[in-house]
Formats: sequence, C-alpha cells, structure tokens
Amino acid sequence: MRLKSLKLLADIRQAADLIRHFTANRNLKDYTSDALLRSGVERQFEIIGEALNRLARSDPAAASRIGDYQQIIAFRNILVHGYDVVDDHVVWEAAQNKLPALHHKVQALLAQEDGQR
Repeated sequence: MRLKSLKLLADIRQAADLIRHFTANRNLKDYTSDALLRSGVERQFEIIGEALNRLARSDPAAASRIGDYQQIIAFRNILVHGYDVVDDHVVWEAAQNKLPALHHKVQALLAQEDGQR
C-alpha cells in the first residue's frame, strides 16, 4: 500500500480513537446536552469521511477494503454541508455502533501493512 494511503488510514484510526475517548462513559443524554462533545465528535467524523474520500480518489483498491466507505463519505458530507439537519441520535448511533467496526478494520489493515514491511 502506498505511503499516502497508510497516512490516511492512520488519520482515520486517530479520529476514531478520539471519538472513542470523547464518548467513553457517556450516554446519549450527555451527548445531546454538551455542545462541545457534539462538536468534537462531529469534527472527528468529518476527518474520517474526508480521509476516506481522499483514499478513494488516490487508492480506490485500498478504500474498497473498508466496508461502507461510500456511506461514511456521505455521512461526512451531511455533517459538513447539512449542519442544520444533523440528527444527534444518528451521530451517537454511528459513534457507538458503527465506529467500532471501522476502527477494527483500519487497525487490521495497518497491522497487515506493518507485517509486510
């Protein structure tokens, strides 16, 4: 895998780690009542989506190894361009139930690349 692709995957992993850190021991009520928490989580999802978008353009084969990458990019676009229609429940659901699988897949891809070097 190209160095640029590895950098983008590392950015995704870091953003996912931050979301996990921000939301640890928190619940939906905490999330909806804390503007700073919502902003932080949304920003990290934007980074994940943008990194996947760049990965899809520069290394489509690598992007295709991440399930639902197109939906993740679309989610990022909603966060950035549709700020007025963002549903806190959807973002929380993504953080709690979708993010772990993405994090696991990115970790596995990076570990696989490390093993090949």
